[in-house]
Amino acid sequence: MRLLNSLSGRFLILTAVFVMLAEVLIFVPSVARFREDYLMAKLEKAQIASLALLANDTISPELQEELLQNAGVFNVVLRRNEARQLMLSSPMPSEIAMTFDLRDASAFELIKDAIACLMNNDPKVIRVIGEPAQMAGLLIEVTLESTPLRDAMIDYGLRILLLSAVISVVTAGLLFLAVRRFLGKPIQGVIDHMKAYAAAPEDARRIIQPSAGISELRDAEETLQTLQTELTSALRQKERLAQLGGAVAKVSHDLRNILTSAQLFTDRIEMSEDPKVRRLAPKLVNSITRAVNLCENTLAYGKAEEPSPTLNRFMLADIVNDVIDSERLAVGDSEVSFSVNIPYAMSVRADSEQLYRVISNLIRNARQAIVNTGKAGEINVSARENDEAWLIRVRDTGPGLPPRARENLFTPFRGGVTKGGTGLGLSIADELIRGHGGAISLEGTDETGTTFLIRLPKGDISTK
Repeated sequence: MRLLNSLSGRFLILTAVFVMLAEVLIFVPSVARFREDYLMAKLEKAQIASLALLANDTISPELQEELLQNAGVFNVVLRRNEARQLMLSSPMPSEIAMTFDLRDASAFELIKDAIACLMNNDPKVIRVIGEPAQMAGLLIEVTLESTPLRDAMIDYGLRILLLSAVISVVTAGLLFLAVRRFLGKPIQGVIDHMKAYAAAPEDARRIIQPSAGISELRDAEETLQTLQTELTSALRQKERLAQLGGAVAKVSHDLRNILTSAQLFTDRIEMSEDPKVRRLAPKLVNSITRAVNLCENTLAYGKAEEPSPTLNRFMLADIVNDVIDSERLAVGDSEVSFSVNIPYAMSVRADSEQLYRVISNLIRNARQAIVNTGKAGEINVSARENDEAWLIRVRDTGPGLPPRARENLFTPFRGGVTKGGTGLGLSIADELIRGHGGAISLEGTDETGTTFLIRLPKGDISTK
């Protein structure tokens, strides 16, 4: 049963069936041709028997009977010079039932007559008309019994069918061996490679090496090789991410303790009489608070307990201005300007800390890209809303994103643009926005700058 369900077994069965089908299609014309040859042979024997009478006008009844028996006919009629002459004759068991003219008979007529002869097993006498051999007259007629003809046709047909069966078995066997050799073994080799790879997908040595000579199978091997290579790379990357996550969790734990201690000093800073210090103290407090929250979230993420966004209403412009104020401190002497085009009364419903991180990542990437060019540039944050969502755009006049960054835009450790960057910023931003049910996308980038679009859906939350 296993053999029949295999590819080679199916080929074996189909080949035998198709060869038998072909032989059956050939069988009927072949039997028709055999019947024609059989009747033509009777005519030739009858003509040879009549030559004895032509050579000698009178022959004995015993010789005449012997000639007719050798020819296998009841009588022979030969037409010569427009005269129809009964050359040999003997008593017939019954009247003539059918007449067949082999002169200019079409293939269809021969096949039809052959089928009729096989289907009818009643004994009867038939007349056969043909042309004499060597042009010895105009025509020759013989009468004979149909039963010996039918028996001969059946015997011939059985031999043909037996031969067809032998040919089918031999052909199917050869094809079976060929399929096993040239197709079955390579496929089994691919299966073995897949099983070996599944046992240890991190082991690059188990990645299949294409070697098949059949183009289709080689394409399958090359596709499998690409898939296994990408999967092995992804597993290694996930392993590195897992290790990095553990390290980050430990660092975040210690950093949280340090930042918590730093919060204790902010009260003294706020009591400073320096106006500039008093003005910057709240921003320092907010930055430290955000850093502590980030460490706590990182610890939760390391435990596979990343919190869902806590949705609340707040003014979007306040968050954007906080980010820009922080970035202005990082600009230093660089000629990077910031602009905000957000209606002051526009409020959004989102997690304020997470949205701060998203916008901060986008603006920081834009600022670093402009600074790296050594030229002046501008970063603009704008927003609008419709009935379905809030739309936030972050535009810059930087050099645009390189092709590699576009292909791996939101992929950790692969979408970095600046030298030494990890590519985590956009990946984090994308994950946070998706947590809100929204999306962040690259709206456009070229040598004149880059634009990112953040879409935060309103859903069925009332805006009243």
